[in-house]
Amino acid sequence: MSNAPLMPKATAVWLLDNTALTFDQVADFTKMHPLEVRAIADGDAAQGIKGMDPISTGQLSRDEIEKGERDPNYRLRLGESKVVLPAAAKRKGPRYTPVSRRHERPSAILWLVRNHPELKDAQIMRLVGTTKTTIASVRDRTHWNTSTLTPMDPVTLGLCSQIELDFEVQRAAKEKPATATYGGATLLPASETTRKEPEFEPAERKGDDLNVDAVFAKLKTIGGKKADEEE
Repeated sequence: MSNAPLMPKATAVWLLDNTALTFDQVADFTKMHPLEVRAIADGDAAQGIKGMDPISTGQLSRDEIEKGERDPNYRLRLGESKVVLPAAAKRKGPRYTPVSRRHERPSAILWLVRNHPELKDAQIMRLVGTTKTTIASVRDRTHWNTSTLTPMDPVTLGLCSQIELDFEVQRAAKEKPATATYGGATLLPASETTRKEPEFEPAERKGDDLNVDAVFAKLKTIGGKKADEEE
């Protein structure tokens, strides 16, 4: 059972009009903010809301109210409501889709197939309320209305809620984690960037050095021979 009474604002209106409870007591019982309760008392909020008697629904007893009126620090206890809400029946089979929305299902399927390829057919069936045959025809582009289909968010179309869509997407991501598809350039590892290259020392550097004295001596010899020949 919920900790808040049915129709909290209507209950607060009735308590403020018919009891001497403090704002804090009413706020604690109805699970509302004290300032909101004060605004209701001042007529700034909940205008036009008819008060609901919590005693008639069995959510509060007269003795409980009298205890609260005698002691401002006393906190009212919510009784068991006489109004029994039927338990929500567990839905079986595909989601029911109103007739006015059924023609929009292929567009929602196309959006799911393009934006969330990780979703399985069973998950799409739960979200949109369709069949495997329709999903396959949209995916293979064999649907009779393929040429005019436009991808549309099923949440925007009202075929499912954002919470349901996020749940199925997260579930599919856990079962089939996405693999990295980025194939661009990556940074080199630290072992490559910090590795020192061996210093290059030519092995035959000494042999390649020119002997300046020998070159000048040779030039002088050639010059002397030319002078002798001219004479």
